[in-house]
Amino acid sequence: MAQTSTDTLNSLLRGELAATETYQQAMAKVDDEPGAADLRRIHLHHREAANTLRQHVRSQGCEPDHGSGAWGVFAKAIEGTAKVFGNTAALRALRQGEQSGLNSYEKALDDESLPPECTNLIRSTLIPQTREHIAILDRLIESK
Repeated sequence: MAQTSTDTLNSLLRGELAATETYQQAMAKVDDEPGAADLRRIHLHHREAANTLRQHVRSQGCEPDHGSGAWGVFAKAIEGTAKVFGNTAALRALRQGEQSGLNSYEKALDDESLPPECTNLIRSTLIPQTREHIAILDRLIESK
C-alpha cells in the first residue's frame, strides 16, 4: 500500500477518534434530554467507523494511529467553546465536525491509491452515515 493511502486512512481514523471524543463530551452534557439517544447512536457509529478504519489500515500491513492528534485538539476546542454557549451551540459544533468529516471522506475518494474495499466503505457506508448524522443534528438544532 502506498504511503499516501496509509496517510489518508489514518487521517480518516484520527477524525473518527476526534468525533468519538467530542460525542462523549456532548453526551455528558445532555443527560436524558430530547436528542440524547440520537447522540449516543451517532457516537456508536463513530466508534464502529474508527474500528473499521483501524482494520483497513492493519489489513494493509500498517500500524493505525492511536490518537486523534490535531483533530482531537480542534474538537476539544470547539466543544469547550460550545459548553459556554449552551446546547444549541454544542449541536452546531457537532454539526460542523460532521461536515468536516464529510468533506474528508469526499476528498479521500480522490486518493487513487486507496484499495477498492476502502473506497467502497467510504462511498457505501461512511458518507451516507455522515449525511444522516448531519440531518439528525439539523433536526435537533431546529427543535431548540
